[in-house]
Amino acid sequence: MTYAESYELVFQAAAVEDDVVIVRRTDRAGAGGSPIYEDDTGIVRAEISDRGEVRMLASGGHQAPGMPVTVRPLTP
Repeated sequence: MTYAESYELVFQAAAVEDDVVIVRRTDRAGAGGSPIYEDDTGIVRAEISDRGEVRMLASGGHQAPGMPVTVRPLTP
């Protein structure tokens, strides 16, 4: 399976422009066996399959991460 090194996650925002977060692949895998990606802060985390399916992961207590509206691979 081929996984991208990084993805752009686009979240719908209340403001005029959407929020865009870049996540990079870590050396960890999620419950589904796909790599876990996270942003530079470690707050935004997601398991992303080779088919682009996303499962957002909480990085702390009481966090309820939203789903991105678009997921774009940045590198093969």
